[in-house]
Amino acid sequence: MSSFERVLVVEDEGPIRRALEINLVARGYEVLLAPTGEDALRLAAASHPDVVLLDLGLPGIDGVEVIGGLRGWTNVPIIVVSARDAEPEKVRALDAGADDYVTKPFGMDELLARLRAALRRSTTDEGEEAVVSTESFTIDLADKRVTVGDEHVHLTPTEWRLLEVLVRNRGRLVSQKQLLQEVWGPAYHDETNYLRVYVGNLRRKLEPVPSQPRHLRTEPGMGYRFVVD
Repeated sequence: MSSFERVLVVEDEGPIRRALEINLVARGYEVLLAPTGEDALRLAAASHPDVVLLDLGLPGIDGVEVIGGLRGWTNVPIIVVSARDAEPEKVRALDAGADDYVTKPFGMDELLARLRAALRRSTTDEGEEAVVSTESFTIDLADKRVTVGDEHVHLTPTEWRLLEVLVRNRGRLVSQKQLLQEVWGPAYHDETNYLRVYVGNLRRKLEPVPSQPRHLRTEPGMGYRFVVD
């Protein structure tokens, strides 16, 4: 194990947080501690952990919202560590993007084994960034927020999801089929008119000259591409 592997522990209960820190540091991990979901998102964006141990019952935004915020920009492994043992809670967290689920009370050896397994499977890109800036606007993927200058731009949930998929694949062609499946679902694979409407909406809100888009580009007959420069 590399001594540089960084674990973000998101836990509002002090004794559990300290116990996790002591055990992880003793095994050579670097540990970041966050008592709230808001702290977790800020730390993750600033420090790029290699794995996240996440409680669900947090003050402020809850753990499922934290998962959504992280999954907006990173594939970092997320292991939920929660006292919520009902199946619907587990399904909700896993569907939101968690990689594993451990129920409290837990055995430390089992948790550490799951952490090692998550790190082995990890495909986290070290170049991932939570904030993407163009000359025209800035996208905060963790905070799900877009600004033009100092002004917040309101996007509908569908507009945000479409932009998020394009930005996460920035520089790469994203096919019409992939966009339709990721934003609307597999039943909408032929509804290319949806893309024209919603990409048009995004251009009007974000591009300086919507009729000559610099960042939200169409690849005729194939799909769309988000370009920073």
